[in-house]
Amino acid sequence: MSTSLPISITPAAEPIPDRLPTLHDFFAPGGMLSRSSLAFEHRRGQFEMARAIESAFKEKRHLIVEAGTGTGKTLAYLLPALRLARERQQRIIISTGTKNLQEQLFFKDVPFLESLLGPLKVCYMKGRSNYLCRHKLYALRDNPILHGLEEIDQFHHIAQWEKTTETGDRAEIDTLPETSQLWQKLDARSEACLGQTCPDWERCFITTMRRKALESDIVIVNHHLFFADLSIKQQAAGAPDAGVLPEAAAVIFDEAHELEEIASNYFGIGLSNQRIDELARDVEIMLRAKKASTAAIENASATLKERSRMFFAVLPAETAGLPAGTGRMPFHNREAFLEESGDYYTGVLNALTRLEGELEYLKNVEEAPGLRKRAADIRAHLAFLLESPDRNTVFWIERRAAGGVRNLARGASHAAFHTHLQATPIDVSELLTSTLFDNYSSVILTSATLTVSGGFDHIRRRLGLTTTRELVVPSHFNYEKQALLYLPPNMPDPREPDFADRAVERIRRVLEITKGRAFCLFTSYAQMRNVHDRLLAELPYPLLLHGTAPRHVLLQQFRDTPNAVLFGTSSFWQGVDVQGEQLSCVIIDRLPFAVPSDPIVEARMEAIEALGGKPFFDYQVPNAVITLKQGFGRLIRSLNDRGVLMLLDPRIQRQRYGRIFLESLPPYRLTQEITDVERFFQPQPQH
Repeated sequence: MSTSLPISITPAAEPIPDRLPTLHDFFAPGGMLSRSSLAFEHRRGQFEMARAIESAFKEKRHLIVEAGTGTGKTLAYLLPALRLARERQQRIIISTGTKNLQEQLFFKDVPFLESLLGPLKVCYMKGRSNYLCRHKLYALRDNPILHGLEEIDQFHHIAQWEKTTETGDRAEIDTLPETSQLWQKLDARSEACLGQTCPDWERCFITTMRRKALESDIVIVNHHLFFADLSIKQQAAGAPDAGVLPEAAAVIFDEAHELEEIASNYFGIGLSNQRIDELARDVEIMLRAKKASTAAIENASATLKERSRMFFAVLPAETAGLPAGTGRMPFHNREAFLEESGDYYTGVLNALTRLEGELEYLKNVEEAPGLRKRAADIRAHLAFLLESPDRNTVFWIERRAAGGVRNLARGASHAAFHTHLQATPIDVSELLTSTLFDNYSSVILTSATLTVSGGFDHIRRRLGLTTTRELVVPSHFNYEKQALLYLPPNMPDPREPDFADRAVERIRRVLEITKGRAFCLFTSYAQMRNVHDRLLAELPYPLLLHGTAPRHVLLQQFRDTPNAVLFGTSSFWQGVDVQGEQLSCVIIDRLPFAVPSDPIVEARMEAIEALGGKPFFDYQVPNAVITLKQGFGRLIRSLNDRGVLMLLDPRIQRQRYGRIFLESLPPYRLTQEITDVERFFQPQPQH
């Protein structure tokens, strides 16, 4: 679980201006924005959103805003946030859905505002695992435990870079692979942090960043980091030094449709075989580096690894129908498991207790208390996962291929797995009310996709937002002219065996008309792979497949390759921005309902039913609506974009819930005629 750290702050060489312009002076026709380098067009929705945010700040109220694509929402929240911070001398946290959006805010939007307003005190924070720990680097240099030439080469690169970097952010090293095993031994995650007892505390990248955050008016983070920090503060019950985010008066969440899922992850508890292996490895590296290791400690560490391996091997494994045994499954029968295999469980607990005891004997070794605490935390988490009776928690097991989706893309049927034991809250609304909405005077939630059938009821219910202002800002785009939604006639239900054959035919026909230039988005990895492989021989266009390279590399290839088609699953449905003719078509195979057998989905649906609700209509449909809006939202990203959307799932027209999807989408022109798709791509007459 990574917590957060700032990486940079705008230098305050020039004096900070005393006053910032009013919203009217900035956004109105003839105002400061209209005189800037931006191609200005007054957007009423942008001004309206900025005013609603400023009012919420003044009245100390919460606000939820759906701002259609093209509203210019980042400027609409940045200026009111800066004005509040300046007037009240109070900090504002802005949390975004992804690091990409964070970077856009910090490296593009903030410098643009500075060009108009003068220097601003803004910093940008990432999770601790993005930063180098100098103490770990020096320990490894003095006692290298490196595997293979690749790790040795990476170590030399990192050691050279450490001498010159000001931030310690791994993003600066272009040559370091995303999956680098070495980086995990060197990053600044809190489990191994010595805090102020560390000999490298003053020069620590984390320490420097924290100081800068305390000097800032605005701190830009991402949701993962925000909720990791909130969870640490909650567990520490308000201890003064818990977490790393500084105090703030208000929080703005951009891409707020993701909050329930991300909050659930961080308010839950997880334990993997990796986490236990990493503890054993760190005991080895740290203590050998200090020449403080003993035979008893090394023996306890080896026993822990062996007992852990045996315990994770006997966990239930019925993941039918999933590639090579990967995937999630509920852990319903914990009592039966303990009756049958309790010895393996107590074996791990005893090995952890023994390691804690051996570490207790070590005196004057600053790493020992941190390592001992890690062992104690793992022991407490394991006990909770196997024995807790908490009724608002779903317990489940997940097996992930060690190389992630890219490993599966290579068809690795015998891939190595990491096994994760997880406990997730079923309902996070009360947790969010007590830790978030009651703790900040204003929380602003915004996204292009928060409403279902025009209302916020679903998101408010799921997040526990009882009293809040609401605003819907329609998109600035002319969807009726810019986009065509094609629903091909006579498609079978996606659950029918001939669906894939018909889908391949329809996709091929549309891609021939669009000359590639498309995203094909799927709800399942197997379906994506199947359709991609069958079209490979039938289409003359470059086909890019999710999993064959990192996401940002595939996106860049898509932008740089004429007529390319990108086949993607969940992570390409949102947070991806490709403007212009290069992306002229988005094809979606089926309505994106969550898999009902997923342990968390299943537990949430059962909880809704127990309260007399209708799980399908109260949970499945609204979530699928928001996901579909996100997927289709990839297409029209600017006033000049044009394109066709195709949904192959006939249930949107045949089932009564289909109306909810159609009501919730932007006002696209709708057709079932392939000739309309052909006509859409014919050259436009010049007037």
